Amino acid sequence: MSALWTADDLVAAIDGRPVGTLPHEITGISIDSRTLKPGEAFFAIRGEAMDGHDFASAAMKAGAGALVVAEGKLPALGRLAVPMIVVPDVLSALEKAGVAARARSRARIVAVTGSVGKTSTKEALRHVLSRQGSVHASDKSFNNHWGVPLTLARLPADCDFAVFEIGMNHPGEIRPLVKMVRPHVALVTMIAAAHLGHFSGLDAIAEAKAEIFEGLEPEGAALLNRDDSRFNLLSKLAKRAGVKRIESFGESESAACRLLDVALTPESSAIVARIGGRDVSATINVPGRHMVQNALAVLGAASLLGADPAKAAAALATLAAESGRGQRHVLQLAGGGTFRLIDESYNANPASMRAALELLAGAPLGAGGRRIAVLGDMLELGTHARKLHAALADLVRAAGVDVVLLAGPEMKALSDALGTSLATEYRENVEQLKPVLLETIRPGDTVMVKSSKGIGFSKLVDLLLKQFSQPVAEQKRA
Repeated sequence: MSALWTADDLVAAIDGRPVGTLPHEITGISIDSRTLKPGEAFFAIRGEAMDGHDFASAAMKAGAGALVVAEGKLPALGRLAVPMIVVPDVLSALEKAGVAARARSRARIVAVTGSVGKTSTKEALRHVLSRQGSVHASDKSFNNHWGVPLTLARLPADCDFAVFEIGMNHPGEIRPLVKMVRPHVALVTMIAAAHLGHFSGLDAIAEAKAEIFEGLEPEGAALLNRDDSRFNLLSKLAKRAGVKRIESFGESESAACRLLDVALTPESSAIVARIGGRDVSATINVPGRHMVQNALAVLGAASLLGADPAKAAAALATLAAESGRGQRHVLQLAGGGTFRLIDESYNANPASMRAALELLAGAPLGAGGRRIAVLGDMLELGTHARKLHAALADLVRAAGVDVVLLAGPEMKALSDALGTSLATEYRENVEQLKPVLLETIRPGDTVMVKSSKGIGFSKLVDLLLKQFSQPVAEQKRA
């Protein structure tokens, strides 16, 4: 396997000044000394909380092949016994490396954005495309001003496909990122009330997401959700950006990637879809109606990238849910018996809450088991927060939830809205909720944990995984 970069090419790409004797080959790009592998170049970027230059020694001890550092930081670094590439600004250098990697790439590229489903769709695309060629994709949710250029800088010159996730919580954030990525397909999953506190409404969110069209390659295609109420607005914005080919997915008869039939089960979904005039059947190995919509987007994007839709559909049978995004576990209780855990702890907004509660509604129960919803705040909803949290009451009731455990300042509104109609426990924060959760679970229960990441509900998932043995993993990563 060839090196990711030669040192000479990396120096030229970032307009750097070499100090010391650089290795001939750079095996990878890192911004985290904790996960850096020997031979990688460590870019000492400065974040909101930490400055990478403070970890230069740690990167050196981890085996960095070279450090990329800012000129102004050299005096503070002293005499490090490791080659360096000196630049005016490290984040700018990372962006230049990303642009250079994109320029040399022959890959067919898709960029994914939307209010919900970005990461799940990105991971599903990674999965199905890997059955038809080599794939490079964003790690975790590396979708922001440093995550996108980092993913680009790691793009091998010879891979067949690349999948990028591009996120935002303010207008103007997608535009510069997509112009670096220059995708052949720009996919918008759907528009929903995520980050609503930063926008005047859903139309404004759609306008911000539509920035993704501005970086499309000249013959590229926009792929939009035909069932989304903002479809017409997104189409208009795509045309305004100069996009000539606009495709769609959904249940609508007008959708190019159209759902013809679906059968939902607690463990998976079976679909028949028409993709580019061809009918394909698929079993989606992740349950939930929202995953059906994601799968349509995946099949449509794969087809537009030149992949075989039938082979992509077949690959969905081995798809696995990601941690924090629907991953399931069967856990053993100390006194005997098991319960199911659905981990939806990574993020939350009104649309994803609806999908998660529908998932809980269809989940299997053991003998005498109950459906338990463990819900935390949906963040960044601004002045709409109280109303949108209270509105979850109807969804909770419709899902047939038996017990509701709540934490976070905003979830008080849902607690008030539920009143005494359901068995409900509210606590101010996640730490106070931990003992309540442990005391509540009984054999046969299915527990779903859902909140915005900043509330820290992943700690509840970690607690359950640590507290109880795990005899069965319902879904293993393929």
